[in-house]
Amino acid sequence: MAGLNIVIVDYQAGNLRSVQKALERSGAQAAITSDERVIKSADALVFPGQGACDSSMRHLREHDLVEPIKAFIRSGRPFFGVCLGLQLLLEGSDEGVEPGLGILKGRVRRLPDGLKIPHMGWNQVKLLKGHPVLEGVPDGSNFYFVHSYYADPDDRSVVAGVTDYGVEFCSVAAWENVIAVQFHPEKSGENGLKLYENFVRLVKSAPTQAAWR
Repeated sequence: MAGLNIVIVDYQAGNLRSVQKALERSGAQAAITSDERVIKSADALVFPGQGACDSSMRHLREHDLVEPIKAFIRSGRPFFGVCLGLQLLLEGSDEGVEPGLGILKGRVRRLPDGLKIPHMGWNQVKLLKGHPVLEGVPDGSNFYFVHSYYADPDDRSVVAGVTDYGVEFCSVAAWENVIAVQFHPEKSGENGLKLYENFVRLVKSAPTQAAWR
């Protein structure tokens, strides 16, 4: 993997080191940074996170990371969002008042009343369409979730996987050069590590940004 420049965005949303370790187990070196220059020069971006939408978006804006992330996605380079890293791609959230990145039209909604919140633990992901990062992962596999809100994209064609917890929600979104998941692959055993392995393989096999679309 020499020369492969995978960058994990640090926006004070937690869970960064465990993502880095999962990528290292997949054979890649990954830098954790909030430096926009490093983000701009990356071959691939991983956008993980745990925490609140409002505080995370404020941190991104205060550190001038919003436009670099949007520009990176527009460039066509591989992008992997995890948990909050999926939710922040939408336009806004029921959790607060700050606008999201607006990469994907739609809103982040709270899980239904009457359920144990947060949704924490293992749950099944029903796959709706294929993607290189999902290769070799059986339909109905269990992954580890920790969240109280879920992404609700307007364009249902981007929904690559769904999970049922009082409501059937988008647990995998994929379009163009972006894939993002609501669960935590780095906490999900072999199937979770498989996603990171596939992502690393995808980055390695993409000599040009649009090669895998």
